[in-house]
Amino acid sequence: MPAGFSVPAGREKPWGTTHAILCARDVVKTPFAVINADDFYGQDSYAVLAKKLQNTAPDASHYCMVGFTLKNTLSDHGTVARGVCRVNERGFLTDIQELLKVAKTPQGAQNTQEDGSVITLTGSEPVSLNMWGFTPHIFPQLEVLFKDFLKHKGQEMKSECYIPLSLGEIVRTGQGDCAVLRTTSSWFGVTYREDKPIVQENIRQLVNQGFYPVNLWA
Repeated sequence: MPAGFSVPAGREKPWGTTHAILCARDVVKTPFAVINADDFYGQDSYAVLAKKLQNTAPDASHYCMVGFTLKNTLSDHGTVARGVCRVNERGFLTDIQELLKVAKTPQGAQNTQEDGSVITLTGSEPVSLNMWGFTPHIFPQLEVLFKDFLKHKGQEMKSECYIPLSLGEIVRTGQGDCAVLRTTSSWFGVTYREDKPIVQENIRQLVNQGFYPVNLWA
C-alpha cells in the first residue's frame, strides 16, 4: 500500500488491476505488456502489441491497447465486465467506460447499472479486455490515481481500482495518449463454468488448423 494508507479490517479482496500493475513499478524499466492471465488473446494480438512496444521510447507517455469487438466477447451464460471504448478518427482512445454487467441481447448487448438503469449497446463497440501496452512513465501517473481512489474508497470492502478507468483519466486529462490496435485474432475466456467446453473447442480448432501443436506443453 502507498505510504499513509492501510488495508481496512476485514478486507480480503485485492485492490484491482491498477494496483496489480503498480506492484511491478520497482522492477519494470522498459515498455511492457499487460494481460489477464485467464484470457486467450491469440497470436496476432501479441504480434501487433509487440511491434508497437518495440517502437515506443521507454520514457514516452504513448500507450496502447488491443481492441476487440464487443459482440465477440460476450457469454451466453451471464453478464461480463467490459471496458467500452470511444475512438477518434486517428485510432486513438478518447474515453473508456467500465461496464460491469454486460449481457448479450438479440439486438446486441445491454449493461445494467448499479441504480437499475440500462445502457443499450449495438455489440459493435470496441472493448478493452485488458491487453495493454505501457511504458514505465505510467507508474507515477497510476500512483497518483490509486492514492486518490484510496482516499475516497479505501475503507470499502470490495471496491477496485480498474486500469481502464485509470487509463481513461490519463487520456481525458491530456497526460498521455493511447492507440487502439486492431487484431485478426479472436478472444475467448472462461467467465462461467459453462464457457469451458466452448474454450476447449476453440483451442481444438486452432490445433487442427496448425496454429498450435497437439501437445500444447511441448
